[in-house]
Amino acid sequence: MTATAAPGVGDPVDATLDKAAHENFPVAPFFLPRAWRDDLMAVYGFARLVDDIGDGDLAPGGADARLLGVPAAEAADRMVLLDAFEADLRRVFDGTPRHPLLRRLQPAVRRRALGPEPFLGLIAANRQDQLVTRYETYDDLLAYCELSANPVGRLVLAVTGASSPERIRLSDSVCTALQIVEHLQDVTEDLGRDRVYLPAADMKRFNVQETDLAEGTAGASVRALVAYEAQRARDLLNEGAPLVGSVHGRLRLLLAGFVAGGRAAIRAIAAAEYDVLPGPPKPGKLQLLREVGVTLRGEG
Repeated sequence: MTATAAPGVGDPVDATLDKAAHENFPVAPFFLPRAWRDDLMAVYGFARLVDDIGDGDLAPGGADARLLGVPAAEAADRMVLLDAFEADLRRVFDGTPRHPLLRRLQPAVRRRALGPEPFLGLIAANRQDQLVTRYETYDDLLAYCELSANPVGRLVLAVTGASSPERIRLSDSVCTALQIVEHLQDVTEDLGRDRVYLPAADMKRFNVQETDLAEGTAGASVRALVAYEAQRARDLLNEGAPLVGSVHGRLRLLLAGFVAGGRAAIRAIAAAEYDVLPGPPKPGKLQLLREVGVTLRGEG
């Protein structure tokens, strides 16, 4: 039986998957084989939903909580929802999950022999978001990205049958860079959630206070800090870019899209003179296509 959303509320599956169009990178573009697209969208649905739980961004009406068997009285408790989501994830591997997005994931897990570890990493990252809202050092932030971002790239490699130790290492660099770029784009939004992903040690180095991040426009110190973190992300993308040349065909184009998406976003941040506070600087489609071409040619 397929559960439906509450009257007047959109299908929670559609509400989650529709967010793919707003990512910095292509999730499951049309040029991929249909089987890959289906499985990548199933993985994306999981990753997007767990982030929405962790951020409190679930579709209104409580449909997801009901699907996970969470009582209405606890539907706003993110830790309870994450626990229920993890329990439902485990049913993907040894039973029948309740949530339709996890039922959609189950065939992909079986076809691609995916293990639970990367999925559990993404859940752990969102649990950490409920407990840790500041990061003292860049290394602390990298450890968070190991949970919050790198599992996604590892799942992409597994779905496409391209996993190897070296490709995983390169993918981790790309995924960490994409996470840092997203944090730079979302400084204002994250601060509104009482989260700061700019390392405290770097803020101190650039004489940036949290109150500076709450301004409508970034001052010189904040811009310098954002430029510094953007360069770190750019370096990570360049470090991981050989991943693109290690594969062929349509997978090469997909991975180029990931790297190019990060590079284009960094260029958009730079074009905004590193003032990310008014809202997330986003690249246009033409800029993204240019970056894809640069990445495919192996240029930095």
